[in-house]
Amino acid sequence: MIIKGEAFKFQDNINTDYIISGRYKFSITDMRELSKYIFEDIRPSFWREIQNKSPIIVAGVNFGCGSSREQAPLALKEAGIRCIVAKSFARIFYRNCFNIGLPLIEADTSSIDENDRLEILLNEGRILNITKKQTISFTPLPQFMQMMLKEGGVINLIEKFKGWPE
Repeated sequence: MIIKGEAFKFQDNINTDYIISGRYKFSITDMRELSKYIFEDIRPSFWREIQNKSPIIVAGVNFGCGSSREQAPLALKEAGIRCIVAKSFARIFYRNCFNIGLPLIEADTSSIDENDRLEILLNEGRILNITKKQTISFTPLPQFMQMMLKEGGVINLIEKFKGWPE
C-alpha cells in the first residue's frame, strides 16, 4: 500500500480536544459537518487549507493524547486525512484509528516540514520525502493491520471474512 500526500505539520502532545473540541461532542453528530472543525482551536484555517489536497498530518510525540474521544479519528478520516505520521501516539487513539481504517505511522518526523510531498510505502517501512529527496525508515505494519487498512477498518474486515481472517 502506498500513500501519497502533502505534509501538514503539528507539534508534540496534540490531544483529542485539539483535534476536535469537546464543545461539538453532542451538538454535531454528522461526521461530515464535524470534520469542518478539526484543529479549530490551534489552527483555525486548517479545514480550508486541506481542501483539494491529499493531507498527511505530521507531528511529534504523543499525538492523540487526552480523552481519546472516538470522534477525533472519525472526523480526521472524514476530512480526508490520508495518514498521520508522528514520533509516537497515545495508545487508545492509535487503536481507534486502525479500527476505522486511518493509517498511523510511528517514525522520526524531525526532518519533515510543512508542505513537503511524501510517499509512504507501508509494506516496505519507508517514507519518501519527495521534496527533500530523503528516506525515513519505520517498522513496517504487521500484515493484519495492513489488511484492516485495506478493507477500511476492522468492521469491514470482519464482514468481508465473516469473522477474523485466518
